[in-house]
Amino acid sequence: MNFSDVQFNTFYNKFTLQCRGKIVDLSTPLVMGIINCTPDSFHKNSRVANLEAALSMAEKHIAEGAQILDIGACSTRPGAEIIPVQEEINRLMPVVEAIRKQYPEILISIDSFQYEVIEKVLPLGIDIVNDVSGLADEKILTLIAKKNIAYVLMHNQTDAKYNNVTSDVYRFFQNKLEILKKNQVNNVVIDLGFGFAKSLENNFELLKNINLFNNLNTPILIGVSRKSMICRTLKCSPEESLNGTTAIHAIALQKGGNILRVHDVKEAMQVVKLHQLL
Repeated sequence: MNFSDVQFNTFYNKFTLQCRGKIVDLSTPLVMGIINCTPDSFHKNSRVANLEAALSMAEKHIAEGAQILDIGACSTRPGAEIIPVQEEINRLMPVVEAIRKQYPEILISIDSFQYEVIEKVLPLGIDIVNDVSGLADEKILTLIAKKNIAYVLMHNQTDAKYNNVTSDVYRFFQNKLEILKKNQVNNVVIDLGFGFAKSLENNFELLKNINLFNNLNTPILIGVSRKSMICRTLKCSPEESLNGTTAIHAIALQKGGNILRVHDVKEAMQVVKLHQLL
């Protein structure tokens, strides 16, 4: 695929999403706050050990401006083991139930790719399924279409050998978006999958070329918060990587990102506010 004639977009597409009947306006970028119900996520300060801690983190994210809470119960860091389905359900259910009860208007995303988990949790009032698997199990699309919720499709090809990472990832999305359309899943967000089966050079090449993915006419979620592409470049730990994360967020918004998935909501909201003045 040759991108030499593609025009770079430096403005926001006027996207909206439907989430259980609610219209979500993406003309201003949104911030998605991470809640990790896991003992082993790569950023230790994002982990919540119990229901009280999860509610406290949800309260903090919302107070700082998050419009979406992304709740996960199975770590997807490199080398992490996939936990049993029932364990993931047991971790997710009480947290999702409590947050939905306490914050009925907040958008809730579940970070899962397992059919049985999604099926069990959806009736609690889920607005978005965040699938980091790259649509490994197409059966989940029947659940998503039935509930009329939004779906985040992340690029993830563990055995990928890139000829050109930008064109290869673009082609991946073209193919997957066609599958989604055939399954009547129309509220789709794409995630370039920074840090998933990609070298440091691959990650920065995709960051540089976010503009090109605007041509898919689909909102773009940016998931770079405190990741290794920042830590390895700056030779710092995840706990020391907030400044680098903020810099990457600013670049990503300038290139057309629509949703920032973050550990640090306050700082991400500041990036959004300043970017809106440009």
